Amino acid sequence: MRPPPRTRRLVAPLTAGALAACALTALPAAQAHAAGSVVKVTGGQGAWQLTVDGQPYRIKGLTWGPSPADADRYLADLRSMGVNTIRTWGTDATSKPLFDSAAAHGIKVIAGFWLQPGGGPGSGGCVDYVTDTAYKNRVLDEFPTWVRTYKDHPGVLMWDVGNESVLGLQNCYSGTELERQRDAYTTFVNDVTKKIHAVDPNHPVTSTDAWAGAWPYFKKNAPDLDLYAVNAYNAVCGLKSAWEQGGYSKPYIVTETGPAGEWEVPDDANGVPLEPSDRAKADGYTRAWGCVTGHQGVALGATMFHYGTEYDFGGIWFNLLPAGEKRLSYYAVKRAYGGDTTHDNTPPVITDLTVEGDAGAVPAGRDLTLSVRAADPDGDPVGYEVLDSSAYIDQNRNLTSLPFTDLGGGRLKVTAPDRPGVWKVYVKAKDGHGNVGVETRSVRVVPPPVNGTDLALGKPATASSYQPGYGDCPCPAANAVDGDPGTRWASDWSDPQWIRVDLGTRTAFRHVQLLWEASYAKAYTVQTSDDGQTWGTVRTVTDGNGGVDDLDVSGTGRYVRINATARGTGWGYSLYEFGVYG
Repeated sequence: MRPPPRTRRLVAPLTAGALAACALTALPAAQAHAAGSVVKVTGGQGAWQLTVDGQPYRIKGLTWGPSPADADRYLADLRSMGVNTIRTWGTDATSKPLFDSAAAHGIKVIAGFWLQPGGGPGSGGCVDYVTDTAYKNRVLDEFPTWVRTYKDHPGVLMWDVGNESVLGLQNCYSGTELERQRDAYTTFVNDVTKKIHAVDPNHPVTSTDAWAGAWPYFKKNAPDLDLYAVNAYNAVCGLKSAWEQGGYSKPYIVTETGPAGEWEVPDDANGVPLEPSDRAKADGYTRAWGCVTGHQGVALGATMFHYGTEYDFGGIWFNLLPAGEKRLSYYAVKRAYGGDTTHDNTPPVITDLTVEGDAGAVPAGRDLTLSVRAADPDGDPVGYEVLDSSAYIDQNRNLTSLPFTDLGGGRLKVTAPDRPGVWKVYVKAKDGHGNVGVETRSVRVVPPPVNGTDLALGKPATASSYQPGYGDCPCPAANAVDGDPGTRWASDWSDPQWIRVDLGTRTAFRHVQLLWEASYAKAYTVQTSDDGQTWGTVRTVTDGNGGVDDLDVSGTGRYVRINATARGTGWGYSLYEFGVYG
């Protein structure tokens, strides 16, 4: 069965504040840079184990988010958590500081190599693994070069070829061609594996994909892999059954798991994925580790997702310490891996977050009050921060901090975004000791209500230009007066452009409401005409910023026109709705 589409996870680092870490004493440089370890998969069917220099080794790991150059800044903290392994997605000349610091801190690295189309659906370029010999030859030359460079480094645990490409190929192909490509891809992974083994017989080779449904392809086409690897997330506890039912003869590791992702949760009342609470996310890591360790002799450990400091939409969903602030999930992983939590000061816990008076819609630009129930287990005073994200409107995954008024009793008043659509609002509860609790809710922002009748609704509309195709277009002028905020008029990418509506007869009006898409007008005029030829201006705007423009105007005419003279973006002009009210 084909799994549902997944959202790409960001792994690019952001700089964060220094972490308070219980650093273990680093090994002397000479000792840390001794000869590399010999790592083997030993044992037999259902009784495997990983060994390092002959000693049993269970992977207690995290995926690695910061820059390799920042390794010394963070790896002591990872070690204090009980982590013995980190996983990367790419290996090249920049990897050496990470390998060096990992070895110095007694941590091993699962060193990744990226293959297209990596990252699952929606990311990576498409490669024809049946015919593209140039790409395959380039990889067969490049990957062993880096293996040769680092094979004797004590920081290396194993090599991991590819990331979610068996799944990701469905973004490029379908039907029988998809099956041909998946067979060709996994055959190529086997070719890479043999080349790596020839260069480095002392470290295992695995390959990561996003679902256990990739394992049959590896079983069929990649017999030289030493073990399998899978990004499982909330499905991790089903891996044991999938492995048993598949009749596999190799062990596996879990290379990404933790709380449920966007693709694994139900939608909320606003039709967007319902993000788990901080407590549910922490429980997700605990549950995942229990299921990994519960498959004894087969599951050889995990690198859970994600030791990252990224401070964005995905970072709030998954990171243990976004912006360097530690969450409940950080401490859940630390407990699972046996780190010393005796003297830890832990984060505030938000047990409830509601939008007051939300009957399914909040008017754009109006007051919005959040009610938060939070407490700190250590008795620390709790401070708040409020942020929002437009990711489900325009795929912008950045977070914006919002000014708020603390009304007391956990009630925080902010101004709703000016742009209609489904937003996510975040509340952060901080304890002043580098810990944070985060909860989020979606909010549907709608245009502010206007008293009176929309005289333009359903009337004939024309424009200077419109986009006939591409994306959600055609986008004719009529879309802006159809009463549907999901359709739009979109112009050519030039100035000036205009859109006009024919009210049918000379009519007085007192208000114009414009609902802009992301491509808005920075400067425009509202004009009227009785004949559609001679125009008079009733309002001039020079500081447009998109979203909703509510304009009180006094005008009379059969035709009303928006004459746009300066774009706010590099695109054209784009209006969801053009309302004229009497």
